[in-house]
Amino acid sequence: MVLTVRFASLIATASLAGLAWSSPAAADPRAVMELFTSQGCSSCPPADKLLGEIADRKDVLALSLPVDYWDYLGWKDTLASHDYSERQREYAQSRGDGDVYTPQAVINGSQGIVGSDRLAVETALKRATEQGFPVAIALTAGDDAVTVKIGAAAGAVAGRGTIWLVMYDRSVTVPIERGENSGHTLTYSNVVRKLRPIAMWKGDAMTIDLPRSEMNQAKVERCAVLLQSEKAGGLPGPILGAAAIYYPD
Repeated sequence: MVLTVRFASLIATASLAGLAWSSPAAADPRAVMELFTSQGCSSCPPADKLLGEIADRKDVLALSLPVDYWDYLGWKDTLASHDYSERQREYAQSRGDGDVYTPQAVINGSQGIVGSDRLAVETALKRATEQGFPVAIALTAGDDAVTVKIGAAAGAVAGRGTIWLVMYDRSVTVPIERGENSGHTLTYSNVVRKLRPIAMWKGDAMTIDLPRSEMNQAKVERCAVLLQSEKAGGLPGPILGAAAIYYPD
């Protein structure tokens, strides 16, 4: 059975300067890396730099999710969202280890490792990309919408999950004026600006149409879709599929 979900169009905003909507590039990632980082963390810049290198890979969707729990140290992170802090805590609860720190990388929604540990990150990504995702996702840009096609469950894959829309910027440079990184100007790659659930997946193939105005209103150049399994209590489980679409620099 194929399910189709259509979202009502939002009020359109002005087109983003320099974006060629008709000719975006697509990526087919085989792994997702989420880096929980903070401008107020002196240990984070090496992890941010490493993620910047990984962000150029087509087989990995590498995302920066700045957290807000270090803001009390004297510098309010200009990119942080409390939602990302909560997502990191939910991951820790889901894994059962309680580990919440920066910089922390979470690979495919399950493995948590130190985000600046190059060997650990590269090893985890190698294993993840070799395995790939069990559910196929494809994004196609049309004149006024992005069409998301999610495949059906197969094999031992649990037929239930949340479909997340991720909207992010390729690069953001921030001068830090106070706190542990005071006096430094840092660049963050693939910074998530908006992360929201758009539908539930119950194991059947389905299609979702997202209006172009969704991206225009968020004022971002890139978007991705994640299919993430759900554990008891609504906690996030392993990521089952991912796809991204973006506009070449």
